[in-house]
Amino acid sequence: MTKYQDHNSLDQEVEIFSTSEGLQVIKSPLRVKILSMLRERDLSFDEIVKISGRAKSTVSGHLKELSQEGIIGSRSHPTDARKKIFFIKSGYVGKLQRRNMEENLKEHIIRYIKSENNPFEFFRLLFHTIRVSLMNQGMNIDPILHDAGLSVGEVLYDQLHNPTEDQFLQNIAGFWETHNLGRVEVKSIQPLIINVADCFECSGLPQLNRPACAFDTGILEALFSKYYKEKAKVQEVKCHAMGSGYCSFVIKI
Repeated sequence: MTKYQDHNSLDQEVEIFSTSEGLQVIKSPLRVKILSMLRERDLSFDEIVKISGRAKSTVSGHLKELSQEGIIGSRSHPTDARKKIFFIKSGYVGKLQRRNMEENLKEHIIRYIKSENNPFEFFRLLFHTIRVSLMNQGMNIDPILHDAGLSVGEVLYDQLHNPTEDQFLQNIAGFWETHNLGRVEVKSIQPLIINVADCFECSGLPQLNRPACAFDTGILEALFSKYYKEKAKVQEVKCHAMGSGYCSFVIKI
């Protein structure tokens, strides 16, 4: 039995960060917790100790090693030069959690065969098969998909932009439908809620009990951040992968 299995890591969050020295795998539950907190916001040493509930010496040792590994960095506290503020300086790649989805891969292939070799269905099959295969290996690539979505949204904005919000939303819906990404419905303006039926990214994926549309979330986040000239937060509250018949995104400024 491997060390990975000995420590029951399959039942724990194992996260991966990309540094200038390569990929770093984080297995320690405390380190995972510390990094999860720092992904939310920069924190002082005392804040990390308080939130983690661990001894100062223990937290200090982990922070030192995370700094040496190039995962986090620090700067002087703005009001007290003796103290430090810690922050993430590496790229968050994703987390590992092995799943067995071989049957789901067969379902994708059967769906493609029944589609009479529709080219679009082939690319859906390709996208889902790669994603499910990575999940089978324990790789959650949502952060990578989200970053890719942000890049696409940045470029796509100029094509879809319109000074009138209603027309801007119609342009988004038209793009989604033209490119077989799904059927968009603007459910509400205040708050802004967008529903997507037959979502390319997640329809056909297994039940994950969590949102699975990281790529779409990234695109929408970039589009609305540029449109409103403020940072937009996009939260997927419903998803095919959660058992819903459609995906639902809430956009907040």
